Amino acid sequence: MLFVRHATTPGMRAACFPGDEDADAASLARAAALGPAASPAWVAPVRAARRTAVALGLEPREAPALREADCGRWRGLPYERVAREEPEALASWLADPHAAPHGGESRAAHAARVAGWLDSLRDAPDQVAVCDAGTIRAALGHALGLDPGGAARFDLAPLSTTELAVTRDGWRVAHVNRKV
Repeated sequence: MLFVRHATTPGMRAACFPGDEDADAASLARAAALGPAASPAWVAPVRAARRTAVALGLEPREAPALREADCGRWRGLPYERVAREEPEALASWLADPHAAPHGGESRAAHAARVAGWLDSLRDAPDQVAVCDAGTIRAALGHALGLDPGGAARFDLAPLSTTELAVTRDGWRVAHVNRKV
């Protein structure tokens, strides 16, 4: 399973919680320069993932399980603002993977959703998924047996790839954050 982090968005540049926004034109141009791949790809149900897949020459097929964790009322807000206005809630969310003080989805629920989707593809692992960093981190966490806090330590650049390979008893990490 090859994961591609979608192209850069204005919210990523402004350090905001994820929302459904378009990718930057310059980032999409870099993706398009990689050449056509002409194969299907699973994509998160957000514009940036769909546009990145198309720019890469892939045929997007939406997979709701690849959506980032629902950040509830924090969606699209700068991290700095949430830290200033709701420091206790943010601390709770970071410390407890089951907490969802924003009214959305907990990090643990997001990780379970991604793990279920990933395991459903064990018999057909040679696929591509275009999504954002949180979902890729959840997949890495599942492969390595990490909780959401441990998986959050992976740095994943826009348009980088992370590959997981099926083993008899789970998943093996082939590479992480490889620049395309």
